[in-house]
Amino acid sequence: MSTCPMNPVDAAWFHMDGPANPAVVTALLLTAKPLNFAKVRAVYEARLARIDRFRQRVVERGLPLPTPHWEDVADFDIDRHVHHAALPAPHDRAALCALLDDIASSPLPRDVPLWQVHVIDGVDHGSALVMRYHHCIGDGAAMMAVARRLFDTSARRQAQEPPAIEPEPEVAQGLLSSAFESVEQSAREVLAATGAAWDALMHPQPLIDKAALVLDGAGVLIGDLLKSPDPQSPFKGEFGVRKHVAWSKPVAIADAKAVAAPFNAKVNDVLVAAMAGALRTYLLRRGVDVNHTTVRAMVPVDLRPPERVGELGNEFGLVILDLPVAAASPVQRLSATKARMDELKRSPEAIGMRLLLDVFGRGPKVLEEVAQDLFGSKVSLVMTNVAGPRKTMYLAGTPIERMMFWVPHPGDQMGVGISIMSYRGMASMALIADARLVPDPQTITDEFDREFAQMHAHLLAANAKRAAAKRKAAAAATARAV
Repeated sequence: MSTCPMNPVDAAWFHMDGPANPAVVTALLLTAKPLNFAKVRAVYEARLARIDRFRQRVVERGLPLPTPHWEDVADFDIDRHVHHAALPAPHDRAALCALLDDIASSPLPRDVPLWQVHVIDGVDHGSALVMRYHHCIGDGAAMMAVARRLFDTSARRQAQEPPAIEPEPEVAQGLLSSAFESVEQSAREVLAATGAAWDALMHPQPLIDKAALVLDGAGVLIGDLLKSPDPQSPFKGEFGVRKHVAWSKPVAIADAKAVAAPFNAKVNDVLVAAMAGALRTYLLRRGVDVNHTTVRAMVPVDLRPPERVGELGNEFGLVILDLPVAAASPVQRLSATKARMDELKRSPEAIGMRLLLDVFGRGPKVLEEVAQDLFGSKVSLVMTNVAGPRKTMYLAGTPIERMMFWVPHPGDQMGVGISIMSYRGMASMALIADARLVPDPQTITDEFDREFAQMHAHLLAANAKRAAAKRKAAAAATARAV
């Protein structure tokens, strides 16, 4: 049975698994019409199961220290991965949340490839499809390439490969991409020149021209290690196995752009500021003094080189973002978020983290656990986003109404994962949390809805005030002329 070594960064994500906190992504599709299970199964068998990674399991091989390898499964059986279920009465959102909690709380079997699909009937008048996969298979950008294989652009299924999905402007490449280009190209040159951190140590000559960038990244990492840990809070503490999920109402990208424009901000600045406001309100209700605490998020930054777009695997670095939970007003939170995001966009921190993942991914799990403890103590949650299709997509001939996903919060210190996904010009926030720490995550997503509505209402009021002032000035000018 053939095997091949796992990429070191992918191995790092494989090793992040814990018994109470698996590094598994859970995605959800909602349809207004029922899905045909037999047709969905056929799509996954014909399109997904032909990709090597989805027919391979992970095994540990090598001496003296075993490392993860991909191993072909000779007796691959699609029915061990694609499942069919019915949503219990009353077939509403609460029932779907309860079922999703059960699914998200279950580990993936290790004796088969690390993915599974659940087609759920009776969700309102339509269906839901839940896909879970281990993060070692790929990051969000990689899985959107997988989506291009699975979904069609019309109800009529085509024999050929579905066309590429266009990214949504400003939420396409991650929370920090828009100004990260200043160091992004140099980062990719570093990664291309070294291949991996280990190769860089053994063959340092290619690093000479780019050494300053790497050293800057290392310096930032040292600064991260010197930060005081995020204190215990409803987002940090002792974990259990049980997870709870929640999601927001869809937010129009156009509305977010309108809120952002007066501040010269980005769509992501607005969405993160709204999220920070929701977290602030939740902490206050839980008795936390928000003026004397920190809430930091670990945020991925895409570093995938153009020649590897569409490939599986993980190609991103990580940065630490301080969320402005102490800021009292939405305007203050948006201004602070923009300033902090802009600062991170110019930072080499993501490059240093990417190389660090490469280093630790080459060793045993115990080595990586040390790094997880060091960096994980500094943050409270994981926060990410993925750009979905801009137009309606179809699965087995059925239109997909909504798409969202829940990012894992691996390790044993970060208790919450927050994800933002765009689809058809709308963005949704999804939250997964440890059930012991956050037993009521829907209150956070409800606050996100309220926070964004308040930001948008503030903008409309300000615009109306400016328009009234212009009309008054114009009337005064006319009167003087007369």
